[in-house]
Amino acid sequence: MGEYMAKYADRYFLADEWKIIEKNFVPEYGEVAESIFSQANEYMGVRGYFEEGYSGVHMQGSYFNGIYEERQQEGQNYKGVVNTTEFMVNGVDWLYTRIQIGEERLDIGTCRIKNFRRELDMRSGLLTRSFIWELEEGKELELTFERLLSMSRNKIAVQRITLTPLNFDGDVKVVSGLDLDTIHKSAGKNLWECGGHICKKDFLGMMGTTIGTGQQIYSSCTINSDYGMQGQGIEEEKRVALSFFLPLRRGEACHVNKKICNIAHKKESMEEFLSSCDRAEKELDEVDFEKILEENRAWWKDVWNRADITIEGDEWNQQGIRFCIFQMFQTYHGASEGTNIGAKGLTGEAYNGNVFWDTETYCLPFFLFNDVKAARNLLLFRFMTLKEAKERAAALDCRGAFYPVATISGKECCNLWQHASLQLQASTAVAYGIWFYEKMTGDEEFLMQYGMEMLIEICRMLADRGDFTEDGKKYGYYGVMGPDEFQMMVNNNCYTNYMAKFTFSYTLSLLRNKNKNQSEALRTLIRKLELTEEECEKWKRMEENMFLPFDEKTGIYEQHEGYFHLPHVEVGDIPVENFPLYHHWSYDRIYRNDMIKQPDVLMFLLLFNSGFSEEILRANYEFYEPRCIHESSLSPSVHSILASQLKKHEEAYRFFQFATRMDLDNYNRNSDEGLHTTSIAAAWMNIVYGFGGLRSDGEQLSICPTMPRQWKGYSFRINYQERMIKVEIAEDKVFLSCLKGDEFEIKVYGIPVRVGKEQTEVTIPGVWRA
Repeated sequence: MGEYMAKYADRYFLADEWKIIEKNFVPEYGEVAESIFSQANEYMGVRGYFEEGYSGVHMQGSYFNGIYEERQQEGQNYKGVVNTTEFMVNGVDWLYTRIQIGEERLDIGTCRIKNFRRELDMRSGLLTRSFIWELEEGKELELTFERLLSMSRNKIAVQRITLTPLNFDGDVKVVSGLDLDTIHKSAGKNLWECGGHICKKDFLGMMGTTIGTGQQIYSSCTINSDYGMQGQGIEEEKRVALSFFLPLRRGEACHVNKKICNIAHKKESMEEFLSSCDRAEKELDEVDFEKILEENRAWWKDVWNRADITIEGDEWNQQGIRFCIFQMFQTYHGASEGTNIGAKGLTGEAYNGNVFWDTETYCLPFFLFNDVKAARNLLLFRFMTLKEAKERAAALDCRGAFYPVATISGKECCNLWQHASLQLQASTAVAYGIWFYEKMTGDEEFLMQYGMEMLIEICRMLADRGDFTEDGKKYGYYGVMGPDEFQMMVNNNCYTNYMAKFTFSYTLSLLRNKNKNQSEALRTLIRKLELTEEECEKWKRMEENMFLPFDEKTGIYEQHEGYFHLPHVEVGDIPVENFPLYHHWSYDRIYRNDMIKQPDVLMFLLLFNSGFSEEILRANYEFYEPRCIHESSLSPSVHSILASQLKKHEEAYRFFQFATRMDLDNYNRNSDEGLHTTSIAAAWMNIVYGFGGLRSDGEQLSICPTMPRQWKGYSFRINYQERMIKVEIAEDKVFLSCLKGDEFEIKVYGIPVRVGKEQTEVTIPGVWRA
């Protein structure tokens, strides 16, 4: 195992199987806690900031999936280098609250408080924060803040504040409303124009428009309390609120309830948008806090019934993997078409809310085995942005579709040309995702309506972007960057070439099979795209002659031409204080040696694992693993999965040790910027594909479970072709049962096993025991 694994846990939150708990507020962890306590329902998300205002260091964040702003770049004068980037914009603060008694205003940054406790319940999504406020005159006010985003009514959220005076009677002033005067941290300014307010009795409304992209959000709310509402309206340029007094009585709890409706206007007509606003506001009348809480508990119960992973004897990783699953479903569950998963989800501004190739390579497997509808909608996003991918290809002098390295709307948002122009893996990842989805679901309708067109256009780009050698014998890609972003402008990156070969092969096989079956839908598509036999023959020649750098003697794939001859760096000799390297080494220094940022060759060996012998896997793993510094949070899980397969059990566990708790324990010391959403998906893969040994790329689903010696047992569930299969591992046994659907056959340690409703027992072979 490579020496550079110097990350260690910064443990702050308490252990609990179903909750994330913070006991006592430590300001130094404030922004980390805001990320960890983020809530979302795919449509919108909100960081765990203090709604009553906070004078300490914090990052208040409220986001909407697909609502973004633009930023112009200076001096981008070369063709193919983008001059406009897009970023998810910080939106309306719909939790806005201010609380005051006499001249004292509540602010945890300056006030005296005690008994602070914050909990996020992963069985409902409820965030609860409570503490006692000690006022100057010895008065003590107990406060409990609760907030909840509806998972089944994705435009609705609720907030409840409970105030209990412990030793006094008196009035408290509360201001509650909607605040659009929010600051986008990376821009350093507000990015909204307000289109007017509504302020009547207990109802508030506000329309906001992004200043650059012209996208709109309509936010509205109703507010009530136990003592009725006789509030005074406050209307400012970008804020609307109600100010009211509550006559508190010693020992009696008083509740302030707020129901919020947020509606984002993206591509709909104004008529459709206004109609949606009207329907959603009527829906507010149908619900209250308790109803949303009840609905959420039912929604999450269904999720945990089909997606839970249990770990016996390791409470920290049990909490960690449930947090990962919880955040994945919060971020995305296929609720609406045309959205995707940003690298930080809806939890922060890092990576600008952009989508990367991680979606198809890391997130898609999670959804294919837990929520097929969500997997389909992830791929549908790529079809809905095919037009932009074709425009990007044209900008790079190619036909077809060149999918962006980073995007929100479908346009390329990466202004670093060495990434945006040299990396082909977003395009081939889309092809891989279509193949994987079709293989797991058999969804012919999706393939013919959406998938085939994307595949054909990607092949066209791959045919233009590459070239044959001077003698015309080998085809490959020149001036590229593979997944290992520490190697720039290389020739014949093995991952790039391998994935291009796969894309050509898969597309041509579909064209042959559909033509053979006389598919009218395919013939119509071929006519529409003007695809010719000559073009297909050209792709076939490229696929058959694709250059894959490979050393026959050692069995090692060369990462790119010349990689074997690069100067060697012992990553274990690099001082820990030099990491992350991007912050401590000059940019060009990173590219001058054989150090690897993240798996490259090992990545395609995992994606198409069944096509390689154990000898090939071992040779490549043992060569490349010591050269990898894991500068990407996606990297350790891939190594752990392969190490487990190669029966390097202790090494697999060491790579795994921070997978489920990357953010909870702030291993990278940057959880304050938002959660590592795609790494969260990799943590799920680490258990299911790693220790569970699941493989889904071969002709038949297979598993080879191992039992980490640090655990007493574990279980996971696979949702596959309308079946729910439970896999339990205890000591030296594997137990399989089909909880839903017909019995089926799965390979266990290479042997076909029939699995039905009755539990099937398999003994773990000695070589697979940790």
